Amino acid sequence: MHLVVDLGNTFSKIAWFDENTLVETQNKVPYEVLLEKLQQLEHVPQRAIVSSTSGPASEIAQVLTRQNYPVVLLDAQTAVPIRKNYETPQTLGTDRVAAAVGARFLYPNRNCLIIDLGTCITYDLLDADGVFQGGVISPGLRMRFEALKTFTKRLPFIEPDGIVPPLIGKNTTSAMQSGVMNGLVAELNGMVAQYEQQIPHLTVLVCGGDAPFFESSLKHSIFAVPNLVLIGLNRILQYNNH
Repeated sequence: MHLVVDLGNTFSKIAWFDENTLVETQNKVPYEVLLEKLQQLEHVPQRAIVSSTSGPASEIAQVLTRQNYPVVLLDAQTAVPIRKNYETPQTLGTDRVAAAVGARFLYPNRNCLIIDLGTCITYDLLDADGVFQGGVISPGLRMRFEALKTFTKRLPFIEPDGIVPPLIGKNTTSAMQSGVMNGLVAELNGMVAQYEQQIPHLTVLVCGGDAPFFESSLKHSIFAVPNLVLIGLNRILQYNNH
């Protein structure tokens, strides 16, 4: 069994793989709970990998190492089965790398646009030769609602409910909801259209916690892969088993 730990900006995920088969996932795990879970594992992993976009990944890795589990701590120096055409690979998020590796594993020899709708929204291009070409980082859904509250005097904070409302809001709350949700739908469709103009035969993959809110609103043919990052992390762990 392989243990995959993914520390996101808001929550963490834990996954178990039997070779390439995803056996179990635990989503939206707070950091304090994560430490407790890792100290009381139900399965004994042969190997583990830890990835982080924000949290203290080294502390998590140490918890596992103390239990004698071989651990790969994913960083810019970790060997991965793709190439990076990126000017600052040391600043490239491990979640973006893992998603690209997952795309390469699931859809080999294709041009892939990977859209990850999380705390931030990333649009990343992996070409058919397995080269990560870079992409776009945009504010995520909750971040947009929080910005309206933070940078104005009177607008309230609205908890995202994942519903795309009518375009024309009839009150302040519905107008804010329309601006954020319909604006994001327009961004998603516009970004995909621009990529498709530049890149032939493009396969579009969508993942991330907010992906279910927008899958039905996209005009383009997409593949929803909720566990793309976890799949990529497992593949990286396999790649480093030597």
